[in-house]
Amino acid sequence: MKSHHRTLALALAATAATGLTVFAVAQGLPKLPQKATYKVGFAQTESNNPWRIAQTKSMQDEAKKLGYQLVYTDAAGSAAKQVADVDSMIAQRVDAIFLAPREEKPLAAAVKKARAAGIPVILLDRNVDPSLAKPGQDYVTFIGSDFIQEGQRVGQWLAKNMKGQARVIQLLGTTGSSPANDRRKGFEDAVKGNANIKILASQTGDFARDKGRQVMETLLQAHPDVNVVYAHNDEMAIGAIAALEAAGKKPGKDVMVMSIDGGKEIVQLVVDGKVNYVVECNPRFGPKAFATLKDYAAGKKIPAKIINPDRDYTAQNAKAGLASAY
Repeated sequence: MKSHHRTLALALAATAATGLTVFAVAQGLPKLPQKATYKVGFAQTESNNPWRIAQTKSMQDEAKKLGYQLVYTDAAGSAAKQVADVDSMIAQRVDAIFLAPREEKPLAAAVKKARAAGIPVILLDRNVDPSLAKPGQDYVTFIGSDFIQEGQRVGQWLAKNMKGQARVIQLLGTTGSSPANDRRKGFEDAVKGNANIKILASQTGDFARDKGRQVMETLLQAHPDVNVVYAHNDEMAIGAIAALEAAGKKPGKDVMVMSIDGGKEIVQLVVDGKVNYVVECNPRFGPKAFATLKDYAAGKKIPAKIINPDRDYTAQNAKAGLASAY
């Protein structure tokens, strides 16, 4: 008992300067009282593409519908800024934080800092380093897609639908982000051992359209025999299409194009025959995110991962799915 009191006293002394409670740390995840309204933080990673814009709108719309105050920040593609954004939310004493982590490692520390401040965190669409922060212990849950499965679906579709040998250029997402890590792993695991599929090059396009175009232009010069492009998101795929067309190649015909995300623009390109296969990664997180927060406040058991169901788009179904794409 004495050692328990001594530990508590040391913990209290360590946090006295900041005024933060240690009871959340001592007892596990911070509790969230049931209230009619909440002040909730949403730390977005960036807003330079349609997927992020759709995700933010969904979160803002749901908060407005519920009458909650949403403290929104945009890290503009900087992990350091996003860490500072979380610090600011802690200082503002929000009731809870929704976080879409820019990178796995630096944001794991931010998650633990929020927990130490008595603020529960729910991760959206990207994860943090599992060796540094754990669900049910450091944060409530991860809500999003199964990124490994997304990559596997692309690899499996390619193996089934390619004609002859596949010579692949893989445009990777942001280095150090969970979707980039997992979409690569899923795809490479799915095609491993298939003698007819060869990955010529894998290079980051940072999930950005223009960077995807630039990288594709460079890789095309090094690998003019490429006949498959697998992009980790729509933006890079659209950039790659521009590079292919500039080089006199026909995307969708001379070179198969495959992507993950499923925004309206890429689904239209499937209809047009320039993209062959897209796995959806639905950005409309608002309803599920806030429902999970309410369940947590009500004391319900929350699973460590909540996986969104995602469809896919092919030449056969893209026209019918276009209207409901984000």
